[in-house]
Amino acid sequence: MADDEIADVIVTNGGSNHNNHASKKQKIQSLITSSEIRSEFAHHDPGTARINNGSFGSCPGSIIEAQRRYQLEFLKQPDRFFYTELQPRVLRSRKMIKELINADDVSEVSIVDNVTTAVAIVLRHVSWEFCEGRFEKGDVVVILDCAFDAVKKSIEAYVKRAGGEVVVVEMKFPVVSGEEIVERFRKGIRMGKEGGRRIRLAIIDHVTSMPCVVVPVKEMVRVCREEGVEYVFVDAAHAIGSVEVDVRDIGADFYVSNLHKWLFCPPSVALFYCRKSRVSDGLHHPVVSSEYGNGLAIESSWIGTRDYSSQLVVPEVLEFVNRFEGGIDGIRKRNHDAVVEMAGMLAEAWGTSLGCPADMCPSMAMVGVPSILGILSDNHAQKLRAHLRNEFGVEVPLYYHRLKDGEVGVRDRNGLITTYARISHQVYNTVDDYLKFRDAVNQLVQNKFTCEMLS
Repeated sequence: MADDEIADVIVTNGGSNHNNHASKKQKIQSLITSSEIRSEFAHHDPGTARINNGSFGSCPGSIIEAQRRYQLEFLKQPDRFFYTELQPRVLRSRKMIKELINADDVSEVSIVDNVTTAVAIVLRHVSWEFCEGRFEKGDVVVILDCAFDAVKKSIEAYVKRAGGEVVVVEMKFPVVSGEEIVERFRKGIRMGKEGGRRIRLAIIDHVTSMPCVVVPVKEMVRVCREEGVEYVFVDAAHAIGSVEVDVRDIGADFYVSNLHKWLFCPPSVALFYCRKSRVSDGLHHPVVSSEYGNGLAIESSWIGTRDYSSQLVVPEVLEFVNRFEGGIDGIRKRNHDAVVEMAGMLAEAWGTSLGCPADMCPSMAMVGVPSILGILSDNHAQKLRAHLRNEFGVEVPLYYHRLKDGEVGVRDRNGLITTYARISHQVYNTVDDYLKFRDAVNQLVQNKFTCEMLS
C-alpha cells in the first residue's frame, strides 16, 4: 500500500453499542494511512522487529503528546490541577471504561496502576477476612499453574501468611481445547474442598501470559458459582484491546486489565472492576491517603502527589483507536487474524506447530522453536532470546516448556519441541517483522547452532 493510500476507514466512532464512546448524535468521518501509523510509532527502534507487544504494550506518538500536555498542565499550576481538575478527568476516564467493558455502573470501575496493584487490593482484603475470623485457617485459594509470578508471590505474601492454603490447577500445554481446561479447573476446585475446606477465592486468567492462551473464563466462573466459591477474581492483564470483554456476561466479582498492553495507553494504568454487590465489602487501596473510606474508586484516584497523566489520556486513546475501521473491535480482529497467519507461516517454515488452537489465540500466539537448536533449560531460552535481540534485531519472548511426569510432549522432524516463541501482532507490525524472525532462526539452524554455544 502506498503511503498516501488509506490503511483503514471508520465511518462511526464506535463498534458494538457498549463500545461506542462518542456522542450518538455525532458521527465522525476519519481515516488513518499507513504512513500515519508509521509516524505514530516512529519512536520505536527502527532496527528491531518488535513482535513482543504483549509484555509492555505500545503507546502512539499522539498519546505521548497528550500525556505530556497533562503533565505540563500539572506542573504549571499544581494546586488548580489537583484540587479542581484531576477528579473530574479521572471520572471521565472511568465513565469511558465503564462503557468499554459493559459494566452496570461507574461506581464499579476504579483506575489503578496495574494488575499487580489490583491483586494486592483483593488479596489484602482476603487476608483481613482470615485475620478477623470470617475465614478459617486452612480455607483455600485456587489458581492456575501458569498464573503470573507476581500473583503467586502476592498469595504467598498475603494469604498464606494469614493461614490460607493454595491449590494450583495444572493447565496442560500445548493446549488441546478449552473444555479440557474447564474440566481440570473443576477437579481442582473439588480437590480444594476436600476435608470440608471452603474455597474463598479463585483467580482465573482470561489470557494467560506464558504460555499464552485465551481461557474459557465465562465457563470457569460458572464452575465457581456452582461449587460455592466465595470470590472470583479474573486476572485479565492481556485482555482489554486483545479479546472481547463484557464483565456482565463474564460474571466475576473482580476483573482487572492493563490498559497499557493492548489499548495504547502509556504505562502504567489498569482498570479494576468490582461487581456492584462487592463494592461495599471493605476493599481499600493499599496506599492509604486522605481519601480512605470514600470508596475504592475515589481512594484509587488520589494516592498522593504523583503523575496521574496515564489515567487521563483514555479519551485520547479511544479517539486514536476509532481512527481504525471498526474501532477497537476491528483492531482486535485484525490482530488476531494476522498473528494466527504469521504463526502458521513460522510453524510451516520450521516444521513445528502452534501451542493451542487458533481460536484460543488472542493477539498473541505460541509457535514451536525447532528442536535442533538444543534448548534444554529456561536459561538456554533466555540466552537465545538475548542472542536474537543483539545479533538479529528480533525482540520476542521464548517459553521453555519443562515436561511434567507423564507428559509426552510434541515432536518436530528432529526431536522434542522444548521451547515456544510468543509472537504478538499490533497495528504497527508488518510481515517483514515475522520474516526477519523466520530467517534468523533458519540461519541458526543452517549454521548448526545450538544453545550450548552461548556462554
